[in-house]
Amino acid sequence: MGLAKAWMFSVKPANLALLQHLNGSALGYKDACWRWRSSAARQSKQISWPLVCGLMLLCLGIASLFTGHVASDLGWYSQRLVKQRLYFKLDGSDKGPIDIWKSENGKHFYGCSKRSRKFPHAVRERSSNGYLLIASSGGLNQQRTGISDAVVVARILNATLVVPELDHNSYWKDNSDFANIFDVNWFISYLLKDVTVVKRVPDKFMRSMEKSPYSMRVPRKSPPEYYLDQVLPLLKRRHVLQLTKFDYRLANDIDEELQKLRCRANFHALRFTKPIQELGQKLVMRMREMAKRFIAVHLRFEPDMLAFSGCYFGGGDKERYELGEIRKRWETLPDLDADGERSRGKCPLTPHEVGLMLRALGFANDTYIYVASGEIYGGEETLQPLRDLFPNFYTKERLANEELQPFLPYSSRLAAIDYIVCDESNVFVTNNNGNMARILASRRRYMGHKRTIRPNAKRLSSLLRERGQMDWDPFAKKVKAVQRGFMGEPDEMRPGRGEFHEFPYSCICKRSGDPEPTSKRKSRSEGEKQGRRATFRGLGG
Repeated sequence: MGLAKAWMFSVKPANLALLQHLNGSALGYKDACWRWRSSAARQSKQISWPLVCGLMLLCLGIASLFTGHVASDLGWYSQRLVKQRLYFKLDGSDKGPIDIWKSENGKHFYGCSKRSRKFPHAVRERSSNGYLLIASSGGLNQQRTGISDAVVVARILNATLVVPELDHNSYWKDNSDFANIFDVNWFISYLLKDVTVVKRVPDKFMRSMEKSPYSMRVPRKSPPEYYLDQVLPLLKRRHVLQLTKFDYRLANDIDEELQKLRCRANFHALRFTKPIQELGQKLVMRMREMAKRFIAVHLRFEPDMLAFSGCYFGGGDKERYELGEIRKRWETLPDLDADGERSRGKCPLTPHEVGLMLRALGFANDTYIYVASGEIYGGEETLQPLRDLFPNFYTKERLANEELQPFLPYSSRLAAIDYIVCDESNVFVTNNNGNMARILASRRRYMGHKRTIRPNAKRLSSLLRERGQMDWDPFAKKVKAVQRGFMGEPDEMRPGRGEFHEFPYSCICKRSGDPEPTSKRKSRSEGEKQGRRATFRGLGG
């Protein structure tokens, strides 16, 4: 080994710097033989790792003609370096451990959606361009996105917004109106300076109309220019206009002042009614009486969700038949390969898999867990493995029996109660990137980046398949590694990528004294370029 060691210490400083860079700072400080401090080494041009290893092995191969064991020794050492490099890349241990209960960086951020002094006040009802009727679609949280976008569209058009209609005909079959779920008076008064909102079109005005209100459907994610060019002329001509199936009908990237209005509508103006708010807070207090901190998990393992996903969860022919029958409700759904969908991360985890992920991340079996969900496919049999992993298992039905009775016929009101408990939890865990997951993740980012865990389903799927072939510690270490970047940290936000309703980058600021994040600067410049026409063209004037 003497010649091998002498050769290793004669390697050029540039190569040593490269090896230290490729293997992470932790490796550089663990192995004394690589502790080089030459400034010339740090400034040297980087060379690819395969080239370095190839040159090392070539030279040592020649040297092995004279010493029989040197090449094999260095070959072993090179393999060790490669393995450690892959380990650091996978495990992320060079970045330090993750606090599973809170984001250390979250304290530097806060929600900032206050209107600018340059943002003109809303036009009054008599001076507006007409009345805008909105028919939202989907369940509670899908409707929530439609309502907050409707506020912005009304502002763009200089229209008077009529309190939106909620969807009564979707899968959930809930006949609740806006005033049954949200505090309508608060909604109107909070938005007074931004948009004029009324409860209904005046009867006198309706009687004077020769035709019923004109209805149209706007293309998904339409920019402000579309509303000004295509919708505004109709509104001015008809005076009352209805936009149907209103969900995600406004583009993600718009002027920053309009983005902030979006946030004011979503995070402040939409407040639940007093009965919903009181019961939701009671459940939060009951969880806190049992534990100082708790996890809320949105399982999203209902039959309709599983059928829509096209995935398979191990239930045999019975599962394939039952989910196949539900799937027939959507005539336009394509045939999907279940294994392919799982490998692409499109399938929700089973309750058991959610439990394994949480235990691997470090949550002990005495952790209190609140499960937010509708009907679980497979019932108690499906939930039992999660209960075994977390015996302190609670649902709204268990925490509130008789108090829940008035809400049972209304799925949206039940979802609102779950929303409150999930929002107040120390850790919120999503199992599918659906509407509730996105809306709550957005709100928790806005409220200081409270810990929000989203399974990295694409990477976890292969790990979970191999779970029986590895010991617990290696499995847990790999879970921690693949979940990095999916824990609700501030640097996970990428302007222009994903829905604004999930990543409200224009509405999150860093506290004074801290440098403004790059994402914030980028979002401002991009938003101003795209939305300047909508803001300074009179917003529908």
